[in-house]
Amino acid sequence: MLSVFITSRIDTALTLDFCLSASVVYDLPVTLILQLMSISFRQKLGLTVSFATLLFIGLANTHLRAQSKSKQQEISAQSQQQISSASSPENAFLVQQTSSKNLNKQKSAPTSTYYQVIDELQKYKFSVQGNQVFASGKLPTTKVNFNQSDLLTVLVNTRKYYQDYASEDPKVQRTGLLATQGVTVEDILKTLDFMITVLQEDIANKRATRLQDPNFINTNFRVIKWSAYNSPNSNKKQLRITKYAVFTHPASHKKTSKYNIPIYSLKDNSMTEKFYTKYTKQDVLSGIYEPGGKEFGKVEPLAYLTREGFEEALMEGTILLNFTDGSKALFNVDRSNEMPYIRGVAATSQKRYWYFRQVEDIKGYGYKIDAKISIKPGVTFAGDVLNIGLGRVIVLEYPKGGRKQLQLGVLADTGGAFLPNLHQLDFLAGVFQGRQDFGQHIKQLPEYATAYILVKK
Repeated sequence: MLSVFITSRIDTALTLDFCLSASVVYDLPVTLILQLMSISFRQKLGLTVSFATLLFIGLANTHLRAQSKSKQQEISAQSQQQISSASSPENAFLVQQTSSKNLNKQKSAPTSTYYQVIDELQKYKFSVQGNQVFASGKLPTTKVNFNQSDLLTVLVNTRKYYQDYASEDPKVQRTGLLATQGVTVEDILKTLDFMITVLQEDIANKRATRLQDPNFINTNFRVIKWSAYNSPNSNKKQLRITKYAVFTHPASHKKTSKYNIPIYSLKDNSMTEKFYTKYTKQDVLSGIYEPGGKEFGKVEPLAYLTREGFEEALMEGTILLNFTDGSKALFNVDRSNEMPYIRGVAATSQKRYWYFRQVEDIKGYGYKIDAKISIKPGVTFAGDVLNIGLGRVIVLEYPKGGRKQLQLGVLADTGGAFLPNLHQLDFLAGVFQGRQDFGQHIKQLPEYATAYILVKK
């Protein structure tokens, strides 16, 4: 409509100019010519002013639209950059830190608290807002339960992992979802250091540790309540608490009719060749590493188990074997074939396969077998170390016998079922002879619990 109006004004001026052309002027009286010239001048002047006004408005609108489009492009570019960063192993933890830095520089500016959740291959999965998962909390006035010496061991070993391997394992340098609460990796290290110091002092003085006092916790730590997110049971805000264990199973050093399922160890040169990533669990069980198999000699057989014992070894990560010759040995998962665990698929149908190593202690998280953290039952959780973070100190609150219970432990282990997983923790319950003993023990533990993460103030 605007362009039509401008065209109409221009057409009128051209008509007046034609009337005043040399071929017509000589036939008109002077007074009429002067009147026409006056009319023409006034209309031209009006046209000029109107056109200039419209031109100014048009340019202003164009400028505003350009600014808006530029801003949208900038926001889109930032969003894409964040998603790209979340998929990058070395830059993933920077996504959350950007918002925190911008907030410090310009507190009045609105800052996004969205976090890009990644999977075990460090690929973007979905976004979540920090306040959908975390909120300020406070522990109830109930004694916090844990074994002091076992907790100290796990805290020390986890802190040492940061000290020895953080430069080689960038995954643990991720701030994770807690960055939306202003928590940094440095805060986590301070938390571990403070707890270690308190425990060492209290144990040396042969007294109950102050870390069992909820008032001491509430005074010295930020208590961050963790609500389940993206849970299959969407009505539950409490975390699901599953349990895992080390099971004792009979085994043989040689293949027999009863013990016919192998566990293998990769040789040192396998890290560069990575031939093992081509084969599923079903491929391995078909005998590719056994005499006559196409990959015979590339791995070392450690033991032969029943199918039940084998599947439990893969599921639990650690297994204590009683060999038929009377010897015993503890084995832990080392490296997988890098095929993802698929939720909802039966264990026997999973394509993921784990290679083992013999170990002296129960092992938790670690980027390689020689670096894995030695852990203890009763004070260790397995969880999402990429998005929640290694070394986070967690307290569970749940009812037992009509009274509130508080259980403290450290997130020092992980597994394929937890990458990503913002609604579940796996509690290391202990070492058991079988499922029956295990089942009896875990009856006293909760299926769901309110969870808190502690961060030193």
